[in-house]
Amino acid sequence: MTSSELWTRATADRYDGEEGEMSSAAVLGPTLAFLAELAGDGRALEFAVGTGRVGVPLRERGVPVVGVELSPHMAAVLRRKIDEDMLPVVIGDMATTVVPGEFTLVYLVYNTITNLLTQDEQVECFRNAARHLTPGGRFVIELGVPPLRFLPPGQVAVPFDVSDRHLGFDTFDLVEQILVSHHLTRDGEDGRYRRGSSRHRYAWPAELDLMARIAGLELERRVADWDGAPFTQDSAKHISVWRKPA
Repeated sequence: MTSSELWTRATADRYDGEEGEMSSAAVLGPTLAFLAELAGDGRALEFAVGTGRVGVPLRERGVPVVGVELSPHMAAVLRRKIDEDMLPVVIGDMATTVVPGEFTLVYLVYNTITNLLTQDEQVECFRNAARHLTPGGRFVIELGVPPLRFLPPGQVAVPFDVSDRHLGFDTFDLVEQILVSHHLTRDGEDGRYRRGSSRHRYAWPAELDLMARIAGLELERRVADWDGAPFTQDSAKHISVWRKPA
């Protein structure tokens, strides 16, 4: 069993509409170019493929993609966009689900490794990625840097979005490395807000590097965004690439 929370049908049906900015050309263009270069002439495996925000356009660029997705509701939305023979999806968790064949690229974007709520499961996710990679293949994770510097003594919440239609803030359990993302989203023009929340286990880049070492992977590079900007102490997120030795 996985500790990940299972996304519901209602969440899946509105996901693409609420994540429109993340599906824009400005965001997806550099993401797809980065991943396609690493995949080369091989196959790509996306853990937590979701509704196909990245997997579908990557397949349309000519990269063979297979997805693993815990929520059948999210996979059903993806299936409205592309046929099974073009982008197969296996229902299961990213820590233990095994897909036939080998891949030159396994990737996990948009903070999704934090859906695994224990360190042991996150380690197993790295091991599962390594299990699927060809020698010389890469595992890529996109993940935010925990914004704990914004927490003065006595404060437990950090806002990440304050806009007309959405209020978002994270609360932190610093002992268990658990954050809860809280959302107040205005659904209509009547001013009513829908409240939602999700739990995540945050991890530091150095902790991920140790997980990779346990799985037999080596850090190849770490950048601040899909355009390849240098990763610094002020970076809000990182794109990390680990390589399976040849």
